[in-house]
Amino acid sequence: MSAGFEKADASSISDEMLPETDLQPALFEAIADGLSAALIIYDKNDQIIFASRQVLDFFPISPVVLKPGTRLRDFLGAVYDTGLHQQYAAKQPGGSLGREDWLSQRIASHWRERFEMIERHGIDRWVRLVKRRLPSGYCVSVISNISEERKREEQWRSDLERVQLTEDILDNLPFPLFVKDRNLTYVAANIAFCEKYQTTVDQVLGHKSSDLFSPEVAQRFEESDRHVLETGEMSVVRQRQISRDGSERDIVSRKHRIGKPGRYFLVSTMQDLPREGADLDEFDRATAITTSSHHSYRRAYVPLNGDTEHREPAAMETIVPENFSGRKILVVTGDIAAEAGAIRTLAKYGFEACAVRGEDEEERFLEMATSAGLTLDLVIIDNQMGMRCLELAGHYGIPVLVMDGFQLANELTFQIARHFNRNKQTPTTEGEADWEITTSSEADFLQVLVAEDNDINQIVFSQILEGLGYRYMIAASGDDAVRLWTEHKPQIVLMDISLPGLNGFEAARMIREMEEDQPQHTPIIGVLTQAFERDRAECTKAGMDDVIMKPVSPDMLETIFQKYLAAEPLRARI
Repeated sequence: MSAGFEKADASSISDEMLPETDLQPALFEAIADGLSAALIIYDKNDQIIFASRQVLDFFPISPVVLKPGTRLRDFLGAVYDTGLHQQYAAKQPGGSLGREDWLSQRIASHWRERFEMIERHGIDRWVRLVKRRLPSGYCVSVISNISEERKREEQWRSDLERVQLTEDILDNLPFPLFVKDRNLTYVAANIAFCEKYQTTVDQVLGHKSSDLFSPEVAQRFEESDRHVLETGEMSVVRQRQISRDGSERDIVSRKHRIGKPGRYFLVSTMQDLPREGADLDEFDRATAITTSSHHSYRRAYVPLNGDTEHREPAAMETIVPENFSGRKILVVTGDIAAEAGAIRTLAKYGFEACAVRGEDEEERFLEMATSAGLTLDLVIIDNQMGMRCLELAGHYGIPVLVMDGFQLANELTFQIARHFNRNKQTPTTEGEADWEITTSSEADFLQVLVAEDNDINQIVFSQILEGLGYRYMIAASGDDAVRLWTEHKPQIVLMDISLPGLNGFEAARMIREMEEDQPQHTPIIGVLTQAFERDRAECTKAGMDDVIMKPVSPDMLETIFQKYLAAEPLRARI
């Protein structure tokens, strides 16, 4: 609906309007259409003198409210009564306001010389309000829908985060990697590549091999690069390199073509040869093999669309150590990517596994495991860690496997299966009964109850909570969790969802039922292994307040405690 540009005082309106006056509302309507926005104009007495019909697209109010002469307060009151402000009030500083406070705040903004704000209307609608108060006292307000603009911003931000995540992943890879464009110019290189060739990212990006290596080496590299980019065949190069300390080692480099026609890129990785003295499968499947006159390197070109998809998998890929399910393994590595991959692989095959990132964490973990009577079956140590990591495992009499980055990523289950097959041991079942841990004899004041049946994870929770100074107990089943909650009334519960007896959902529902006649509300936090939406929804349905993901960390638990227990003194007094 539109209103004519008239004076606010209705008594001064002439019964006979001049035809020229009708041009003004038509002109404002055209401006609003051109801007794809709503336009509202007030006079110095805060009365509407024009409102375009697009206003109704933003606020579900009566068209009567837009008539000339309507007070600004009445218009804003109608907007408030739609309830739109409640949809985004939680996002605003100070939360939801009462009607009068909200109206006062909005009227004050209209009297500022310039004012702009962005509001969220509903789930995916964003609105920009721009207001300008003229020296004459008239105020012009423009309301526009910027939902698409915000979506593009969010997509841009998401893309930027994805790029940053990719860079972080590449930089944490334990082996050198670089990417070249179709002009054979470096467009990406990770930290391991720069360290290997004693250079920096800035000195690599935007340059070619001829800028970094000798003419002979650069020519050889670029010859292989062009072949891969032109044919799509993978290049596999086996080389013998001499390191700065004089030791020799075999290196295998692989080059792949990725992208689309016209926008191909070359990705190359370098790793130590996995099996000393053995050849690579790629050489057996190659269309062509080149050997240098000095036998310092061999190159093979493997077709991408050959029979590689139907070849028999290597032995390490067929090992499924089902007989070793339930074995307890500790992984010691400072490589975040290797840690995540190892834990995921071990969980897939039924191992109970945990990771630490240095000798100090390993020492604390082993001390707590020993004091709790927990026996580890194996410690896997990254060969980049110090000798003390090996000595600590030996001190506690735990078998050790030392692996490099390639083995952690590709041969983990194979190496573990071979270890247990070579060292036939009958796993003991003694000491596996459910157990409870508390850091204080003052069980009357229990801060944290952890419901967790996995022995390794129990040690992790114990180590973190003791380090943070909290009084806690651990229940190994859902039934125990309910019993301990009834007896000790903890301030917060960390609930694993897959528990023996009552599962986490059932235990949470039972606690909520018992709380119905009590004034207290215990925060229950679901502890999930995988971020499945159905698990999150089931946690909410069972009455849980929030969820966290494994593996847990001190920062993660501190954040949860501060969020749900900020009003209470949670720390144990020492």
